[in-house]
Amino acid sequence: MKITSRDFDYVRKLVLESSALVLGPGKEYLVESRLNMLASHEGFSSLHHLIQGLHLDRSGMLKGKVVEAMMTHETTFFRDMRPFETLRRVIVPAIMMRRASERSLNIWSAGCSTGQETYSIAMLLIEHFPALAGWTVYLTGSDISKRAIDRARSGRYTQLEVNRGLPANLLVKYFQKAKGEWQINGRIRRMAVFQETNLAGPWPRLPPMDVIFLRNVLIYFDAETRRDILGRAHRLLNPDGYLFLGGSETTAAAEDRFERLPDERSTVFQPAERCNISRRAKEQLLET
Repeated sequence: MKITSRDFDYVRKLVLESSALVLGPGKEYLVESRLNMLASHEGFSSLHHLIQGLHLDRSGMLKGKVVEAMMTHETTFFRDMRPFETLRRVIVPAIMMRRASERSLNIWSAGCSTGQETYSIAMLLIEHFPALAGWTVYLTGSDISKRAIDRARSGRYTQLEVNRGLPANLLVKYFQKAKGEWQINGRIRRMAVFQETNLAGPWPRLPPMDVIFLRNVLIYFDAETRRDILGRAHRLLNPDGYLFLGGSETTAAAEDRFERLPDERSTVFQPAERCNISRRAKEQLLET
């Protein structure tokens, strides 16, 4: 069923107030496709009747389901691959050299959806940096969706999900079949902490971060919200830390707080006031 302009305005205002997600003009088709499915699942005879039910929803449960339905959870293991190569070849070695005395590494995967990005980082660390076994490694993933976070904590994925981006050798090494799905093993699951977090709202208490993955998240927010999120990310990062964004994202809203590193394959930044990547690391980025 087609959505009326009045109902569309109501839904996008609800979603904006609840999550800061912007549903601009032209997104009617997205609202229709997702909420028609929800209406059928919830027993409403039409999309319009679902939205009428929202007006009467005193508990907030239906509103929560509508906001959840409008979230985009597109993710894969080792998505786009290039940022993970930069992490492996340049960034983790540089951090390990600079943190040799503290022996700690803190990484946040923000907007992690169902956890594939977070677990990809965990597998990369185990595979390529055995010396980190003696370190304190804090790896956290967060997402606005409770349902996505619950799935991430379970570490269970369908055949289709493990087929998307996960190398066969890592599937064999770190996953077991479990009731028709694949479950990542306990060692990897114990490396990661998952938290339900709305990036436009209060953030959880986190330690200063060495690396923040904020990939393909800012595109869903307006300029003011992007500025706020980038400002808080800047404050949370260690002065020599690293921020990964999606390929189409920039830190333009952050008022020159970040400087992009010379890596054509990854959209990665450091705090501008202390962008102190080593000469050798720069050479590596330019060579690879």
